[in-house]
Amino acid sequence: MHKQSNKLPDISIVTCSYQQGLFLDATMRSVLDQRYVNVEYIVIDGGSTDGSAEIIRRHAEQLSYWVSEPDKGQTAALIKGFEHSTAEIQGWLCSDDLLLPGALKTVSLFFASHPEVDAVYGDSLWIDSAGRYLRPKKEIDFNRFTFLFDHNYISQPSMFWRKKLYDKVNGLDASFNLAMDADLWERFSRHTKIAHIPQYLSCMRYYPEQKTRALRPKGIIEDRKIRQRSGYALAKLYPILAPIAKLQRVLMKMLAGGYHAKPSAKQLSSLKTYFILGEVS
Repeated sequence: MHKQSNKLPDISIVTCSYQQGLFLDATMRSVLDQRYVNVEYIVIDGGSTDGSAEIIRRHAEQLSYWVSEPDKGQTAALIKGFEHSTAEIQGWLCSDDLLLPGALKTVSLFFASHPEVDAVYGDSLWIDSAGRYLRPKKEIDFNRFTFLFDHNYISQPSMFWRKKLYDKVNGLDASFNLAMDADLWERFSRHTKIAHIPQYLSCMRYYPEQKTRALRPKGIIEDRKIRQRSGYALAKLYPILAPIAKLQRVLMKMLAGGYHAKPSAKQLSSLKTYFILGEVS
């Protein structure tokens, strides 16, 4: 039995943004509405000209740090944000994603009662550009082979870790533009067992302009780089191992109920608070 700490850990959330004013207010409110007293919220904007700075200023009193200035892209912005992070637990939320109500409390309770765990992820809901529910993303427990030879199935906004682990692996790698999360998770997995909370913690938007969709070919190149340097001598056998890894993931997800999962009515109702006006018809 794990002993729970009397004091819940502080959590740092970093949001990086550039020209995402359409979504930014909803994203920030989804963090601030958590009512989690131990949150350290940091917002890094890349000098947007779409009114993002004005949106951030409206919430400035509730932020630990924010800045709106030109930077070298998403990964550089995240690195800058985590340099201002002091909390025991860390995570990031892209400016078009959302945290679901109670997510931070769920995460803090998990870390408090599992002192041996340094990284954990939950599940997510896919939403459209307006914030309407599309489908669930209920995932399997972490499996390094599947992760490397199928795809990065971890929901990035539902991933949290201890700062000491982030510091141990020297944080995010600025050379990655798209797979910076997969790179970080892979390096985490060399030092700790990554745990899984089978609960919906966040929402991820799915729309044509989404960065990871628009630049997918470049993302594949970065994924290959992670695989090749991972220490697997079998990396050259990717064409053979990939279908095996995919079959393994499909079977594991089927056993976990991932293909028939449904969020609660309460969770779906909570999305209405963050609908994007003008995008909902």
